[in-house]
Amino acid sequence: MKDTMDSALAGESSEKENFANRKLIRPTLPRAENHGNHNSIAMQLQERRDRPERHERPERSDRGDRGDRSMTGGGGGGRKAAPPEQTNAENFYYQKQMQSRTPMVIVLRDGEEVRGIIEWYDRACIKVNRDDGDPNLMIYKPAIKYMYKEGENQH
Repeated sequence: MKDTMDSALAGESSEKENFANRKLIRPTLPRAENHGNHNSIAMQLQERRDRPERHERPERSDRGDRGDRSMTGGGGGGRKAAPPEQTNAENFYYQKQMQSRTPMVIVLRDGEEVRGIIEWYDRACIKVNRDDGDPNLMIYKPAIKYMYKEGENQH
């Protein structure tokens, strides 16, 4: 019985040795009252100086010796921001063509050409009004190969 208690205590002590209190480090975010204030940069620099240095992680401290900073640009500005997932260029194009009621030619993936004016659009499809007596169409965007203004393709 004593042997089992000794092994249990040994297991607990090894767990305690591996466990360490970790300090929560929060990034400093710009405050609302500092927007447009030129002193906010100086305040952020002062807050950074007040923070204790982090030398607990040796894998980070040896990076400077290898010269890895040249790969990140060396400016100290961090990584480049990721581009936006959606640029809204397609939406602007549709809006412009709808407002000016531009006659469009929509070429489908199977080669068929649809001529008309874009009445409305959403994320999945466009509605094309045709003025030559043909019925109006709702075309799914994945079925569209490309489109152009009706007078543009003439050489």
